[in-house]
Amino acid sequence: MEGMNLHSVGQFPAYRPRRLRQSAALRRLVCETQLSAAQLVLPLFVRAGRKVRRPIEAMPGVFQLSPDELLREAARAHEAGVPAVLLFGIPDKKDAKASGAYASNGIVQQAVRLLKRECPELLIVTDVCLCEYMSHGHCGIVHRDRTGVKVLNDPTLKLLAQSAASHVEAGADMVAPSDMMDGRVRAIREKLDALGFTDTPILSYAAKFASAYYGPFREAAESAPQFGDRRGYQMDPANAAEALREVALDIQEGADIVMVKPALAYLDIVHRVKAEFGYPTAAYAVSAEYSMVKAAAANGWIDERAVTLESLLAMRRAGADILITYAATDAARWLKERP
Repeated sequence: MEGMNLHSVGQFPAYRPRRLRQSAALRRLVCETQLSAAQLVLPLFVRAGRKVRRPIEAMPGVFQLSPDELLREAARAHEAGVPAVLLFGIPDKKDAKASGAYASNGIVQQAVRLLKRECPELLIVTDVCLCEYMSHGHCGIVHRDRTGVKVLNDPTLKLLAQSAASHVEAGADMVAPSDMMDGRVRAIREKLDALGFTDTPILSYAAKFASAYYGPFREAAESAPQFGDRRGYQMDPANAAEALREVALDIQEGADIVMVKPALAYLDIVHRVKAEFGYPTAAYAVSAEYSMVKAAAANGWIDERAVTLESLLAMRRAGADILITYAATDAARWLKERP
């Protein structure tokens, strides 16, 4: 059988693939792609207050949570087998300098301290961006002139690095810059190293596309731009080769894990990134991916469990090592129950 490939199976007329599909035990024995709760990350939205569970209309089952409720939700996910959470902050006040993003007692910083104290085994990843904290909703410092409005790349890097450092000082295990400014991974790496956090990894949103699939998230994070859009810094969905260049740059700057976002509509990118670089690769099943499944399931059109697990399996098959999904807790529970 040495040298056998898809084009040579005809030389072996006795080969009958269905023989290995006859029982669950046989199918498990020859399964090529494994899906495990250990690969899941649950995104969570935290805001100030107590006993706050504010439903997100466009994302059934997802809430804006006060720190105490966040702790309860994170603990429930961890008990189900989810090893990590990804935190997004929603501040009480916003301004043109995103000061809430790097405040020592900002909402994410508060949440990180609470989670590390009460659930120390949980891996805490923090999203590093400025859009939720900016009064205008863009991911960087904005400059207006006669030609229009521009997001300034280099002045934004200092604020991003400052935000990442404040998260790590609060106890975050890993930071995940999502802004898509050029050079932000290097700026964050240099800042963390200078403060002695040389062992803190960076999960970079390396190939983040300007996608229509983000709609429900903007309600969840209250981060919709007040003017314009983000196509000036997020990637064109038509560009695959550019995605590889973006990933290469982030790796050169010090990224430890690279992410493709969104997931299902970009599985070709996930596959190419993993094949090209071999780095730990994350796929983010974004808000609309989650919401479309929820809506179809609510109408009885699909089996929510089966479709969710099949979608996550597709991401794994494409090459993703880490799966970021709002369905993480349910998926972990379903995987435990699966025969």
